[in-house]
Amino acid sequence: MREHDRFFIGGGWAAPAGTGTIEVISPHTEEVIGRVPEGTEADIDAAVAAARRAFDEGPWPRMTPAERAEILGRLSAIYAERQQEMAELVTAEMGSPLGFSIFGQSAIPQMVLQYYTDLAASYTWEDERQGMLGPVTVTREPIGVVGAIVPWNVPQFTLMLKLAPALVAGCTVVAKPSPETPLDTYLLAEWMLEAGLPDGVVNIVPAGREVGAHLVAHPDVDKVSFTGSTAAGRKIGAVCGEQLKRVTLELGGKSAAIVLEDADLASTIEGFKLASLMNNGQACAAQTRILAPRSRYDEVADALAAMVGGLTVGDPSDFGSEIGPLVARRQQERVEGYIRLGQDEGAKIITGGLDRPHDRGWYVAPTVFGDVRNDMRIAREEIFGPVLALIPYEDEDDAVRIANDSEYGLGGSVWTADPDHGVEVARRIRTGSCGVNMYVIDPNTPFGGYKNSGMGRELGPEGLAAYLEHKSIPRPASA
Repeated sequence: MREHDRFFIGGGWAAPAGTGTIEVISPHTEEVIGRVPEGTEADIDAAVAAARRAFDEGPWPRMTPAERAEILGRLSAIYAERQQEMAELVTAEMGSPLGFSIFGQSAIPQMVLQYYTDLAASYTWEDERQGMLGPVTVTREPIGVVGAIVPWNVPQFTLMLKLAPALVAGCTVVAKPSPETPLDTYLLAEWMLEAGLPDGVVNIVPAGREVGAHLVAHPDVDKVSFTGSTAAGRKIGAVCGEQLKRVTLELGGKSAAIVLEDADLASTIEGFKLASLMNNGQACAAQTRILAPRSRYDEVADALAAMVGGLTVGDPSDFGSEIGPLVARRQQERVEGYIRLGQDEGAKIITGGLDRPHDRGWYVAPTVFGDVRNDMRIAREEIFGPVLALIPYEDEDDAVRIANDSEYGLGGSVWTADPDHGVEVARRIRTGSCGVNMYVIDPNTPFGGYKNSGMGRELGPEGLAAYLEHKSIPRPASA
């Protein structure tokens, strides 16, 4: 049992303003494994005030990028040494299989932190340009206080997408983790203290949605970065638009994996284990629509059913488990509701279904639907669980049409024996990223979505630019 009774505010542990608590429940045992205080609006006010002081009066934004990178380098080194501890903690909180957690819940967040730490040395913080009326200095300055709101599915990864570039830029941060996964942020806070991060640069208050809304609307917050549902993103975007507050929104997805006629089926199906079922299917960029050519449809269906039906479902802390439980009972019920809906819509279950793999824990059987039309709700709405929809297509143009026929535009992939042609097809897909014979999120490159999948980009130099204001300083030409 991990118990905390304070928040990380102002460089230390601050007593909460309220008396509420958040219980963290194991998705595997359904037992309480942790407890933290529940943040209130007053706690958010205290955290924002600390971040505001640190930005307006503290050393952090006044350091050189190299000085900030030195401190962040110490944090990155601590993170690298203790990745296993972080992976095990996130697995306990939200049910991610340990094999995935070691990579996706701890190694990748540390890589993102190290990427931005290194980028500080090569990024163009200031440049000289020849204007039409004389020379101009163009400089990049930190936006200010950032409100970072992160979800429960990949809590460290989504936090680091915001935290690392914001800190390199010189911003200060108030982070609000999800009530389902607050424990990992306490471990990170301990590491930040050890690394010597100045007081108030990062503040952490676990809380629910209503308190998160207070953070979004707070007048002393200069930018909001949110990862979560499209519905919540619309509300956050509306508030930020009203206040002319900077905002980055990384929202939902319903990504399509196009299997071309010439694809090697064995390697393609193996690739879907990660691309489509990462983190028990609880991933915004998961490739959950599988588009198969009608000429190979039965072959793809049989291979996909064999792979998905053969996955080991069980205790996420067991390294041999490939699929763990969903994060909460409500998520289990939501996903099972979509399985019923798919049957009602006329789709055919070719593996999986409503028989739960275990009596205890929030497990759902990995499921593949065949005979899916792209107008069915199971093909259009984000299910956020281990449920795949297999959709036939007639030719390549039809595959592209189906892939693009979505309100979302986050990820996608093309599977083919000809990678160069795969790139040509990927260029036609209206999404923020589209892999060829794989799907990965690379720290060096921008990640984000078209359409209802969000606004702005995280990762890459573009992710750092999202936390900077550009200032032009013109001066007269020399006599």
